[in-house]
Amino acid sequence: MKLPVPFIQLPLQFDAERLAREVLVFGPEHWREHPQKYPGNLWLPLLSAGGDPAKETIAGPMRPTEYLRECPYLMQVLSKLGAVWGRSRLMKLTAQAEVTPHFDVHYYWRSRMRVHVPVLTSPSVRFHCGDEDVHMAAGECWIFDTWRRHRVTNPNDVERIHLVADTVGSDDFGELMRDGRMSGGMPVPPGWRTQFVAPTDERNPPLRMESENVPIVMTPWELREHITFLLGESQPHPLLEPVKAVSARFLGAWSALWSEFGASEEGWPAYRKALTTYEQWLRANAMDVLLLNESRLVNALSIMVLSMALSDRKLADGDELRQTTVALPNAPSIPGPRAAGGGTTFDRPVFIMSPPRSGSTLLFETLAQARGVYTIGGESHAMIEGVPELNVIAHNYDSNRLDARLATPELAEKLRRRFAAELRDRDGMRPANQPVRLLEKTPKNSLRIPFLAKVFPQALFVFLYRDVRETLSSMIEAWHSGRFATYRNLPGWTGELPWSLLLTPGWRELNGLSLPQIVARQWETATRILLDDLAAIAPERITIARYDALLADPMAEIAYLCKSVDFAWDRPLDSLPLSRYTVTPPDPNKWKRHEAEIVSVLPAIQTTVGRAEKFALR
Repeated sequence: MKLPVPFIQLPLQFDAERLAREVLVFGPEHWREHPQKYPGNLWLPLLSAGGDPAKETIAGPMRPTEYLRECPYLMQVLSKLGAVWGRSRLMKLTAQAEVTPHFDVHYYWRSRMRVHVPVLTSPSVRFHCGDEDVHMAAGECWIFDTWRRHRVTNPNDVERIHLVADTVGSDDFGELMRDGRMSGGMPVPPGWRTQFVAPTDERNPPLRMESENVPIVMTPWELREHITFLLGESQPHPLLEPVKAVSARFLGAWSALWSEFGASEEGWPAYRKALTTYEQWLRANAMDVLLLNESRLVNALSIMVLSMALSDRKLADGDELRQTTVALPNAPSIPGPRAAGGGTTFDRPVFIMSPPRSGSTLLFETLAQARGVYTIGGESHAMIEGVPELNVIAHNYDSNRLDARLATPELAEKLRRRFAAELRDRDGMRPANQPVRLLEKTPKNSLRIPFLAKVFPQALFVFLYRDVRETLSSMIEAWHSGRFATYRNLPGWTGELPWSLLLTPGWRELNGLSLPQIVARQWETATRILLDDLAAIAPERITIARYDALLADPMAEIAYLCKSVDFAWDRPLDSLPLSRYTVTPPDPNKWKRHEAEIVSVLPAIQTTVGRAEKFALR
C-alpha cells in the first residue's frame, strides 16, 4: 500500500524475548525457501489459505496454520493490533543475507499494509524504503510504504527474524496508525511513547481474518480505481494521453459487460476479449511510459490489474494462475526463457574492481543504464557469502579472500545459477535472450579475482582508480558512520569501532592501531592483492576507469568504458546523481578534513600507491 511517508512506527512494544522463545522452537526443517529463491530468504507460514501451510496462494479464507496455533503470544500480538489479517508469515534473513531492492506491485498489496514486528535482530540490520532507512528494534511494530522501492540488509553473522503480517486494516488499526510516529521529518506527537503489551495466559485470542480477497470478475468500480491510481503515478510522457483515452474506452466496455453479465460465467469470454485487446494495445504502443518509481506502466497494469480482473484461468492444482507473488528488484516482469538445459549463458560478464569507497557504486549505477546490461540490483554479498563454503565463517574469519581452488565445477555452477536467478535490466526485465551481459560490483570482490575468473571464464575486469587521499578519507567516514559495519562481533577484533568494509588478510595485526592506520592498511592490502591478481589476467580483458574523469566529463568516460567492454549506450548523461552509499556529497577537497591523519599514513603505503597510479595510466 502507498503511504504518505516511508515508515510509520505504531505505539506498541511487544515482549521480544517471549516472541523469540516461541519462534526458536521451529528448527531449520520447518523453514521454507523463498518462492523466488532469493538467497538467504526463508519463511514459515502463520496464516494461509484454509490454514494449509503448503498453500502460498493469496486467494481464499486465511486461517491459522499449525505453527501459529503453537505460538499463543504471536496470536496475542495479532489480536492486539485489531486488524483483519491476510496471509502472514515469519520471515528470516540468514547471516550476510539481504532482501534485494524491489517494490510490491501485485494486486494483493495494492490495498494491504505490511506490518513488521522484529523478533530477532541486530542494530546493524537496516530497512531501506525510498530515501530513508531505519533499524526496526526487537518488539517494535512498524508499517512501511510498499509502493516505494525498498530493501533490507543483514550484514551480521546471525540471522534476523520478523513477524510479517498483511492487512487491509480496520477501524482500531487505523487509530494505531493515526497515533503512530511518522518518518520523513514529520513532527513526533507530543508525549509520544509506546505501550508495552505483556503476554497473558490466553491461548486462543480472537483473530479477525480474511474470508474474501480475490474477485471472480473485478467490478468496474474497482478496476477504475486501480487504473486511475497507476495513471496518476505515471511520469509525464507524450504517450500518456493516448493511454488514458484507450483506458477510458476499455473501462467503458467493461462497465457495459458488467451491466449485462455481472460475474456470470456466461460473460467470461467477452471479458477476456476486452482484457486481451486492451493489453495488446498497451504492449504495442505504450512500453516506454514509466511510473514515478521507474517501473513500466504496462507491466504494473498487467500484474496489478489485468491478470487479476478475471478468474477464468486455473492451474491443475486449483490455484489461480494470476496469483503468483511479484515483488522483483527494480521493476515487475515476467521470467524470460532459459538457455538449453535450464541454465543461463553469460557473455563476457563485467566486474568493477576497486578498494572500498572508490566510487564503484556511482560507476556501477551509471553503467547499469546501458542497453542490454543485466545486474542483480546491488552488491553480491549475499549471493556469494550465502553459499556456506564461501562464507568467512567457513574460513575461520581469515578474510574475504577467495582463490581459484574453491571454484569447483559444482560450486561454480551453483553460483552462476544464483546470479542468473536475480538478473534484471535497467527496466527491471528478466533476460529474454541468451547469452546475457552481466555487470557486477562489490568491493570485497577485489580479493576474489582468481575465483571469479574461474567461475566466469570470459570475465572482463574494470579497474576503478580514485586518488588514494580521497579514498582513505571516505573510508574513515564510512567507519565512523556505522553504516558499513560488516562484522559487528568479529572474533578477535578489539577495536573501538566494529569492523567495517571488507575483511582483508592479516586484519588481526591491526588491533590497537589508530583508525587512519587501519584504513590505510585495508586499502593497501586490497589494492596490492588486486594489482597482483590483475597482473595474471590477459591485458585485453582489463579496462581502466578513473573516478576523476567520471566526475569531470561523465558522458565521455561512460562512452569510453562502454566501447571498451562492448556495452550499448543510448541515453544522454549530463550529470551524475549521488550514489546510494554516499555519506557526504562529493568534493575533490573533502579529503582535507582528514588531511593530517592521511598525510601521516601515506609513507607506509607509498609503494602500493605508486603501483596503482602507474597501473591507472591510460
